[in-house]
Amino acid sequence: MTHIERNLARITSVISDARDKSKGKPTLVGVTKSLSVETISELMRAGLTCFGENRVQEFLPKYEALTDAQPTWHFIGHLQRNKVKFIIDKVVMIHSVDNLPLAQEINKRAAQTGRIMDILIEVNIASEDTKHGVAPEEAISLARALAPLSNIQVKGLMCIAPFVENAEDNRIHFKNMRNLLVDINAQHPHNLTELSMGMSGDYHIAISEGSTMVRIGTALVSKEN
Repeated sequence: MTHIERNLARITSVISDARDKSKGKPTLVGVTKSLSVETISELMRAGLTCFGENRVQEFLPKYEALTDAQPTWHFIGHLQRNKVKFIIDKVVMIHSVDNLPLAQEINKRAAQTGRIMDILIEVNIASEDTKHGVAPEEAISLARALAPLSNIQVKGLMCIAPFVENAEDNRIHFKNMRNLLVDINAQHPHNLTELSMGMSGDYHIAISEGSTMVRIGTALVSKEN
Protein backbone atom coordinates (compact mmCIF):
# COMPACT_ATOMS: atom_id res chain seq x y z
CA MET A 1 0.00 0.00 0.00
CA THR A 2 1.40 3.40 -0.96
CA HIS A 3 1.55 6.33 1.45
CA ILE A 4 -1.27 8.01 -0.50
CA GLU A 5 -3.46 4.93 -0.17
CA ARG A 6 -2.72 4.79 3.56
CA ASN A 7 -3.47 8.48 4.00
CA LEU A 8 -6.75 8.27 2.11
CA ALA A 9 -7.85 5.19 4.07
CA ARG A 10 -7.06 6.90 7.39
CA ILE A 11 -8.82 10.15 6.45
CA THR A 12 -11.85 8.28 5.13
CA SER A 13 -12.04 6.37 8.40
CA VAL A 14 -11.91 9.57 10.44
CA ILE A 15 -14.62 11.11 8.28
CA SER A 16 -16.83 8.02 8.65
CA ASP A 17 -16.46 8.04 12.43
CA ALA A 18 -17.19 11.75 12.64
CA ARG A 19 -20.18 11.36 10.33
CA ASP A 20 -21.78 8.86 12.68
CA LYS A 21 -21.45 11.31 15.57
CA SER A 22 -22.58 14.47 13.81
CA LYS A 23 -25.23 12.96 11.49
CA GLY A 24 -23.69 14.99 8.70
CA LYS A 25 -22.62 13.76 5.29
CA PRO A 26 -19.19 15.30 4.78
CA THR A 27 -17.65 15.10 1.33
CA LEU A 28 -13.87 14.83 1.00
CA VAL A 29 -12.57 17.39 -1.50
CA GLY A 30 -8.94 16.71 -2.37
CA VAL A 31 -7.03 19.98 -2.66
CA THR A 32 -4.82 19.92 -5.76
CA LYS A 33 -2.92 23.17 -5.21
CA SER A 34 0.73 22.52 -6.19
CA LEU A 35 0.02 18.85 -6.94
CA SER A 36 1.12 17.34 -10.24
CA VAL A 37 -1.20 15.55 -12.61
CA GLU A 38 0.62 12.33 -11.72
CA THR A 39 -0.13 12.77 -8.01
CA ILE A 40 -3.79 13.56 -8.71
CA SER A 41 -3.96 10.45 -10.88
CA GLU A 42 -2.51 8.42 -8.01
CA LEU A 43 -5.18 9.81 -5.69
CA MET A 44 -7.81 8.80 -8.23
CA ARG A 45 -6.42 5.29 -8.43
CA ALA A 46 -6.68 5.16 -4.64
CA GLY A 47 -10.38 5.99 -4.92
CA LEU A 48 -10.72 9.78 -4.62
CA THR A 49 -12.77 11.41 -7.38
CA CYS A 50 -13.65 14.87 -6.02
CA PHE A 51 -11.02 17.61 -6.19
CA GLY A 52 -10.73 21.33 -5.53
CA GLU A 53 -8.28 23.77 -7.10
CA ASN A 54 -7.30 27.20 -5.79
CA ARG A 55 -5.85 28.85 -8.88
CA VAL A 56 -7.32 29.14 -12.36
CA GLN A 57 -3.92 29.05 -14.04
CA GLU A 58 -3.10 25.75 -12.31
CA PHE A 59 -6.57 24.31 -12.77
CA LEU A 60 -6.89 24.57 -16.54
CA PRO A 61 -3.97 22.31 -17.55
CA LYS A 62 -4.91 19.79 -14.86
CA TYR A 63 -8.50 19.76 -16.08
CA GLU A 64 -7.42 19.15 -19.67
CA ALA A 65 -4.96 16.42 -18.72
CA LEU A 66 -7.55 14.56 -16.64
CA THR A 67 -10.62 15.06 -18.84
CA ASP A 68 -10.79 11.39 -19.82
CA ALA A 69 -10.67 10.33 -16.15
CA GLN A 70 -13.69 12.59 -15.41
CA PRO A 71 -13.05 13.66 -11.82
CA THR A 72 -15.47 16.09 -10.18
CA TRP A 73 -13.96 19.55 -9.81
CA HIS A 74 -14.72 22.35 -7.33
CA PHE A 75 -13.10 25.78 -7.40
CA ILE A 76 -12.08 26.68 -3.86
CA GLY A 77 -9.71 29.66 -4.15
CA HIS A 78 -10.07 33.39 -4.56
CA LEU A 79 -11.66 34.03 -7.95
CA GLN A 80 -11.33 37.18 -10.04
CA ARG A 81 -14.27 38.18 -12.20
CA ASN A 82 -12.22 38.08 -15.40
CA LYS A 83 -11.34 34.43 -14.75
CA VAL A 84 -14.90 33.15 -14.28
CA LYS A 85 -15.36 32.47 -18.00
CA PHE A 86 -12.49 29.99 -17.97
CA ILE A 87 -13.97 27.68 -15.33
CA ILE A 88 -17.74 28.12 -15.55
CA ASP A 89 -18.28 25.00 -17.66
CA LYS A 90 -15.68 22.89 -15.87
CA VAL A 91 -16.57 22.91 -12.16
CA VAL A 92 -19.66 21.80 -10.25
CA MET A 93 -19.32 24.33 -7.43
CA ILE A 94 -17.52 27.59 -6.62
CA HIS A 95 -16.76 27.87 -2.90
CA SER A 96 -15.34 31.37 -2.73
CA VAL A 97 -18.03 33.93 -3.57
CA ASP A 98 -17.74 36.94 -1.26
CA ASN A 99 -19.23 39.86 -3.18
CA LEU A 100 -22.16 40.69 -5.43
CA PRO A 101 -20.20 41.68 -8.58
CA LEU A 102 -18.45 38.30 -8.62
CA ALA A 103 -21.77 36.51 -8.17
CA GLN A 104 -23.30 38.57 -10.99
CA GLU A 105 -20.44 37.58 -13.31
CA ILE A 106 -20.88 33.91 -12.41
CA ASN A 107 -24.60 34.25 -13.03
CA LYS A 108 -24.01 35.86 -16.44
CA ARG A 109 -21.49 33.24 -17.56
CA ALA A 110 -23.64 30.40 -16.26
CA ALA A 111 -26.59 31.72 -18.26
CA GLN A 112 -24.43 31.81 -21.38
CA THR A 113 -23.58 28.14 -20.95
CA GLY A 114 -27.14 27.14 -20.10
CA ARG A 115 -26.50 25.98 -16.57
CA ILE A 116 -27.12 26.86 -12.95
CA MET A 117 -23.92 27.09 -10.92
CA ASP A 118 -23.86 26.01 -7.29
CA ILE A 119 -21.95 28.45 -5.12
CA LEU A 120 -20.98 28.97 -1.50
CA ILE A 121 -20.62 32.31 0.26
CA GLU A 122 -17.11 32.63 1.67
CA VAL A 123 -17.12 34.03 5.20
CA ASN A 124 -14.08 35.52 6.94
CA ILE A 125 -15.24 33.95 10.16
CA ALA A 126 -12.24 35.00 12.26
CA SER A 127 -12.02 38.51 10.76
CA GLU A 128 -8.41 38.01 9.61
CA ASP A 129 -6.89 40.79 7.56
CA THR A 130 -5.05 38.31 5.31
CA LYS A 131 -8.15 36.29 4.39
CA HIS A 132 -10.81 36.85 1.76
CA GLY A 133 -14.48 36.48 2.61
CA VAL A 134 -17.45 38.54 3.64
CA ALA A 135 -17.70 39.63 7.27
CA PRO A 136 -20.03 37.36 9.26
CA GLU A 137 -22.44 40.21 9.97
CA GLU A 138 -22.72 40.89 6.22
CA ALA A 139 -23.36 37.32 5.10
CA ILE A 140 -27.12 37.51 5.53
CA SER A 141 -27.44 40.65 3.40
CA LEU A 142 -25.22 39.13 0.70
CA ALA A 143 -27.37 35.99 0.67
CA ARG A 144 -30.42 38.20 0.21
CA ALA A 145 -28.76 40.09 -2.66
CA LEU A 146 -27.90 36.85 -4.45
CA ALA A 147 -31.43 35.45 -4.31
CA PRO A 148 -32.68 37.10 -7.56
CA LEU A 149 -29.80 35.69 -9.64
CA SER A 150 -31.47 32.85 -11.52
CA ASN A 151 -28.39 31.06 -12.85
CA ILE A 152 -26.67 30.55 -9.53
CA GLN A 153 -27.84 28.61 -6.53
CA VAL A 154 -26.46 29.43 -3.10
CA LYS A 155 -25.94 26.10 -1.37
CA GLY A 156 -24.27 27.22 1.84
CA LEU A 157 -21.19 28.79 3.39
CA MET A 158 -17.42 28.31 3.27
CA CYS A 159 -14.62 29.46 5.53
CA ILE A 160 -10.87 29.11 5.92
CA ALA A 161 -10.19 28.90 9.63
CA PRO A 162 -7.01 30.36 11.16
CA PHE A 163 -3.80 28.34 11.18
CA VAL A 164 -3.47 27.06 14.75
CA GLU A 165 -1.26 24.56 16.55
CA ASN A 166 -4.20 23.15 18.51
CA ALA A 167 -7.12 22.23 16.25
CA GLU A 168 -9.54 22.69 19.17
CA ASP A 169 -8.88 26.42 18.96
CA ASN A 170 -10.86 26.49 15.72
CA ARG A 171 -13.94 24.83 17.18
CA ILE A 172 -15.46 28.20 18.05
CA HIS A 173 -15.12 29.37 14.45
CA PHE A 174 -16.75 26.22 13.08
CA LYS A 175 -19.53 26.54 15.63
CA ASN A 176 -20.06 30.17 14.62
CA MET A 177 -20.27 29.12 10.97
CA ARG A 178 -22.95 26.57 11.80
CA ASN A 179 -24.91 29.15 13.79
CA LEU A 180 -24.59 31.65 10.93
CA LEU A 181 -26.06 29.11 8.53
CA VAL A 182 -28.98 28.60 10.92
CA ASP A 183 -29.50 32.37 11.19
CA ILE A 184 -29.56 32.83 7.42
CA ASN A 185 -32.06 30.02 6.98
CA ALA A 186 -34.25 31.45 9.75
CA GLN A 187 -34.37 34.95 8.27
CA HIS A 188 -34.53 34.12 4.57
CA PRO A 189 -35.94 31.08 2.74
CA HIS A 190 -32.66 30.03 1.14
CA ASN A 191 -32.56 26.51 2.61
CA LEU A 192 -28.77 26.48 2.73
CA THR A 193 -27.40 23.06 3.60
CA GLU A 194 -23.66 23.05 2.89
CA LEU A 195 -20.79 24.03 5.19
CA SER A 196 -17.39 23.83 3.51
CA MET A 197 -14.99 24.02 6.44
CA GLY A 198 -12.10 22.04 7.82
CA MET A 199 -8.69 21.30 6.33
CA SER A 200 -5.84 18.88 6.97
CA GLY A 201 -5.16 19.95 10.54
CA ASP A 202 -8.68 20.43 11.86
CA TYR A 203 -11.17 18.59 9.65
CA HIS A 204 -12.21 16.22 12.44
CA ILE A 205 -13.21 19.22 14.58
CA ALA A 206 -15.04 20.83 11.66
CA ILE A 207 -17.06 17.68 10.99
CA SER A 208 -18.08 17.41 14.63
CA GLU A 209 -19.45 20.97 14.31
CA GLY A 210 -21.46 20.24 11.18
CA SER A 211 -19.12 20.49 8.20
CA THR A 212 -20.51 18.85 5.07
CA MET A 213 -17.35 19.32 2.98
CA VAL A 214 -13.72 19.12 4.10
CA ARG A 215 -10.92 20.38 1.89
CA ILE A 216 -7.81 18.30 2.44
CA GLY A 217 -4.49 18.49 0.66
CA THR A 218 -1.37 18.04 2.78
CA ALA A 219 -2.74 15.15 4.85
CA LEU A 220 -3.51 13.23 1.66
CA VAL A 221 -0.03 13.33 0.18
CA SER A 222 2.31 13.71 3.14
CA LYS A 223 4.81 10.87 3.64
CA GLU A 224 5.10 11.72 7.34
CA ASN A 225 1.57 10.70 8.37
